[in-house]
Amino acid sequence: MLQPDSSLPDVPLRPAPWDLRGSGWIVALKLPAGHAARDAFVPPELVGRSRGLASYLMYVDYSESGCGPYRELLFVPGAFPFPDGRRHLSISRILVSTWDSVVNGRNNWGIPKDRADFEVECGGADGREERIRVTSDGREVCELQFATPRFAPPLPVHGALVPTRLRTLAQHFRGRTFYYAPEARGRVRPGRLRAWRFDAGLFPDLAGAAVVATLRVESFRMTFPVARTADRA
Repeated sequence: MLQPDSSLPDVPLRPAPWDLRGSGWIVALKLPAGHAARDAFVPPELVGRSRGLASYLMYVDYSESGCGPYRELLFVPGAFPFPDGRRHLSISRILVSTWDSVVNGRNNWGIPKDRADFEVECGGADGREERIRVTSDGREVCELQFATPRFAPPLPVHGALVPTRLRTLAQHFRGRTFYYAPEARGRVRPGRLRAWRFDAGLFPDLAGAAVVATLRVESFRMTFPVARTADRA
């Protein structure tokens, strides 16, 4: 249920590339065969065509970006076939906290962003617990609860070590295909997903999915390049 372009406000256009900084969480999942989240919010031409060993749920809090600070929640169900003859990961559902991010994300990379409200609370005796609640027009989209173990040292990672073809995402949007390969570096440490719930009408319901790994991502820097685009046949 994408918010129509006609309803979006006028915001300053911020063309790619973007440099971003922030922190967040990545949850790698294994979806059972036939799980509804595989095709939820996927363009009709890609329904039933996802492949891959893992799906990904991500929450990111950007302290800096090409359009200022914002938060986002996204889901990648798997890799899909695209007109370049390859399979690419593709974002099926993404919610962000600002209209600037919605408009520029759609224009720059064909990412199907919608706007929502985010509430984030840190708790626990040492602040290692985080609760994220996302709502849209007063309706709860999801709630996530994470925790970082006390003794979990961070490890440096650098996305440039991953070949470009393996980190290239693709989106079908507005009759075009967008290809883009973000590059990131930062630190990760193991974390724990303590609880989640979703409104399947607003976000893929991941109940029944197996959590393979949960990572806390810290002090990362990311570059989103200019997308390569092509008309869809």
